[in-house]
Amino acid sequence: MKAHHLVHLLAIAVLSAPTLALAADADAKAGLALVKDLGGVNGLALACAETRVAARARELMLAHAPKTARFGAAYEEATNEAFNAQTRSGRPCGDATALTARLNQLALRLGDALPIAPKQ
Repeated sequence: MKAHHLVHLLAIAVLSAPTLALAADADAKAGLALVKDLGGVNGLALACAETRVAARARELMLAHAPKTARFGAAYEEATNEAFNAQTRSGRPCGDATALTARLNQLALRLGDALPIAPKQ
């Protein structure tokens, strides 16, 4: 009887693996998109000399994003793109309050998509 249950559990695990992999990939893509958005806010904050916003964006990145080259590169590229776009545009910087509000919304979404791992 125990072998029969083991076979069923093994079958469920094997059949569930592709679904779990797809869910993990979707989560990673969502997290990567958020990290890119965070980099965009960081680049804009740096271009506009909003040092507190830039510092908080960096803290959020370090706290939430996986420590991988993929996530780090995405953040840096988005930072550079946003910085260059702002400085090349010649337009005045927007309101610091709006930038802070955007960062606050990102912080909430990051908390859901990429929760802070407990310290070990």
